[in-house]
Amino acid sequence: MSSEMRVVGVRVELPANQPILLLREAEGERYLPIWIGSVEATAIALEQQGVRPQRPLTHDLLKDVIGALGRDLEQVRITDLQEGTFFAELVFDGDVRVSARPSDSVALALRIGVPIHADESVLDEAGLIIPDEQEDEVEKFREFLDSVSPEDFRGADT
Repeated sequence: MSSEMRVVGVRVELPANQPILLLREAEGERYLPIWIGSVEATAIALEQQGVRPQRPLTHDLLKDVIGALGRDLEQVRITDLQEGTFFAELVFDGDVRVSARPSDSVALALRIGVPIHADESVLDEAGLIIPDEQEDEVEKFREFLDSVSPEDFRGADT
């Protein structure tokens, strides 16, 4: 059993400067926050903002390789949570499955336009319900995403 998820966006959690990917159930009220790397956060933010780099980034390249090989990515699934680490898989035509990080999976799903699912066990363990009075927090999150640039996701070491 799983739920289809929608990408709310990515933001940087301060003071740790750690990007968080926030997903929300398409037909529910649970949110799923996943801490991700800055490279993947940038890839997701660029795609959400419709920015097309001059040369393909890694996720763009993977999309092109999948197409060149004649395969279809049908969905991505967030399948497990173990000791704070999320696991996902890419589900291709013919039920071919490839293990992947959720951040890479979501970046690829956004580029190809396929659904993102989270297994019920993951949502039971890590899903959050934001009460109605906190809906403005989600709105603030969206406003933040509208004003953020990819440079905001670069760590101090770059």
